[in-house]
Amino acid sequence: MGQEEGGGGRGGGQQLLKLPCESEVPLDVLAHCFLHLSSFSDMASASIVSRKWREGMRQALACRVKLSFAGSRADDSAVGYMVEGAWSLRELNISLGRWGSRITDAGLIRISLARCCPNLKSISMWGVTSITDDGVVQLVSRAQSVEHLNVGGTFITDVSILAIAAHCSHLKVLNLWGCRHVTEAGLVALGKGCQKLSSINVWGMSISPSCELHLVRLNPNLQLKPSQLLLPLGITV
Repeated sequence: MGQEEGGGGRGGGQQLLKLPCESEVPLDVLAHCFLHLSSFSDMASASIVSRKWREGMRQALACRVKLSFAGSRADDSAVGYMVEGAWSLRELNISLGRWGSRITDAGLIRISLARCCPNLKSISMWGVTSITDDGVVQLVSRAQSVEHLNVGGTFITDVSILAIAAHCSHLKVLNLWGCRHVTEAGLVALGKGCQKLSSINVWGMSISPSCELHLVRLNPNLQLKPSQLLLPLGITV
């Protein structure tokens, strides 16, 4: 029995695998492993195991390109801490999860002050109803490289839209799903200020065909989804 458990004893051809303890794992290897964690709760748990794990998580966080808090109960403090350490971040998702959202304007302001903010390409705040124009304006005024922006399901107004039009000249895709406080005047400002814009989700908003026609004339590549225009095939605007 002892020989089977010991892999045949000293004379056997097999030996038990010796797993390295934490102190034997190089820090860069640990950080590389942490890069594969996708869950915010997993990252938070790993960072409190030991000092070495915390340092490994810090190094991994600095190299992360994508970071998502969707589905978590992260608050302003947690999101701010993580984003501030994610120097290489390009895609950020703080969308509403099934447990609700605890992100407020204070969290958006911390994100706006983070080192990575000017380089963000994608930001999703879908369904985060606790944010207002104050936080969104602060964020978009610094995130001037953003190409994909999702503020659908929020209560923003034309104040945020005008800030987007003024600062986000690289914007390509915008989600305004259910943003009923955004008016046609705000959309026209977007058409003028964001010439690279190719798609706006306006589901649930009241947009007239004449407004959409005006937007298409400002930017022929722009499409509203859903569209109010029913043009015969071959007719251009």
